[in-house]
Amino acid sequence: MGMDTSIPTTPLIGITPDRPQEQIEVRSTYLDAVRASGGLPVVLSGCLQDVPAIIQRLDGLVLTGGDDPIMEAFGVPTHPKACRIDACRQEFELALLEAVGTRPELPVLGVCLGMQLMGLHAGGQLDQHLPDTLATAADHADGRMHSIEGMLGSGSVWSRHRQALVDPGSLQVVARAGDGVIEAIASPDRPMYLGVQWHPERTDDLQMGMGLFHQLVDHARVEQG
Repeated sequence: MGMDTSIPTTPLIGITPDRPQEQIEVRSTYLDAVRASGGLPVVLSGCLQDVPAIIQRLDGLVLTGGDDPIMEAFGVPTHPKACRIDACRQEFELALLEAVGTRPELPVLGVCLGMQLMGLHAGGQLDQHLPDTLATAADHADGRMHSIEGMLGSGSVWSRHRQALVDPGSLQVVARAGDGVIEAIASPDRPMYLGVQWHPERTDDLQMGMGLFHQLVDHARVEQG
């Protein structure tokens, strides 16, 4: 007996993992957030050769947080105080972002590092060490809550980062913190191509937290047709 194709399938949402010491790791909070929003979370392989098949099969994509980008790939030295991302992970995620260009309708949510890679991939620039340049850098560190506002609305978000985009490249700034730090970027030409500097999976504010995962899954359902 064949499968009943009249029953809609749960949107398949890919989640990028970290790669410490040749292992695959991802915080369960990402999986929980996708599942609670009605999506089926799947942790991606992190293998470059899998990218074409991954992009064709997913209904949505989450680029998770992690360590700091390796900036030589973008033509500048990496800051000496940076905690470098695994090089294979960076190569994998940049390949994902490149491949997503062939499916502009695919919804994408980038979180913290994920947002930074989206901005760098779009030709943007990164402040690699906020304590060197921003008097309020501590407000963004150690899981502190701070307010943001912009086209996404306003709210209080959970944040832990020491780097931030200072130029979104071809993308659009859609939220900032009170001190001017870019907090969210998006593509106006895609249904949902959104990067946020905070961690929505750890943010209690509904609109700025779980609401973003609900948006992702809702767009993924539309993408399913």
